[in-house]
Amino acid sequence: MQISDFLFPKNKVAYIHSTDHLQAALEILEKTQYTAIPVIDGDGKYVFTLSEGDLLWKMKYTEGIGFHNLDSVKVHEIKCRTHNECVSINADFEDMLELAADQNFVPVIDENQIFIGIIRRKDIIEYYTSTITD
Repeated sequence: MQISDFLFPKNKVAYIHSTDHLQAALEILEKTQYTAIPVIDGDGKYVFTLSEGDLLWKMKYTEGIGFHNLDSVKVHEIKCRTHNECVSINADFEDMLELAADQNFVPVIDENQIFIGIIRRKDIIEYYTSTITD
């Protein structure tokens, strides 16, 4: 089995750019109803995963920030409380499984460190469930 067998491609993934504003991140999370999304830089490289909690903590600890001026903070200014590891598309399948045990999704990068999609833990569980029950 290969990592690519489970790849949910970038063109189907909700993600945000590191130079976007907090307002844009909040809108994407609300629209998709996700609790976290990948952040990529201007070169398309995976930077980190941004969670709802990260947004809330940034708002709580940044004086003067409220829902009225969320466009004054850029995503790259937000400190993430947890670090989600990414995996190379060429990595061993077992390496990806170890990450998926602790993360809802695993960001996937190519050989140039470019973000190409995610592996959703849900898809892994569904695959193994169907394999066991068949």
